[in-house]
Amino acid sequence: MAKAVPDAILDLMLDQAEGTTIHICSAEPANYAGIAAVMLAQATISGSYTAANGDTSGRKNTLPAQTGISITNSGTATHVAISSGGTTLKVVTTCTSQALVSGGTVDTNAIAHEINDPT
Repeated sequence: MAKAVPDAILDLMLDQAEGTTIHICSAEPANYAGIAAVMLAQATISGSYTAANGDTSGRKNTLPAQTGISITNSGTATHVAISSGGTTLKVVTTCTSQALVSGGTVDTNAIAHEINDPT
């Protein structure tokens, strides 16, 4: 028997991963305080998250691509972190490894987070 979770509930769960700041990092931060040690660039998120049906099932939330993020520290970017309220690490994902140089800018692709329907 299939288990059903209404889209509205999945959307509420995905809303918990939404943040206000994007951080480009040289490693995966373990918590909000850990972002400072690995951060290469950061910016206030521009644009709104978009909720939609998931690629295979369930629902997904997509953060639009971010452009012109100021690089403050040189290093190799390997992770993108999203935080909120200056205290909470919301989500971390990997990114294509890229060398960043302080003083430049970096762009990101759109980032989607998905919750599949239960089986």
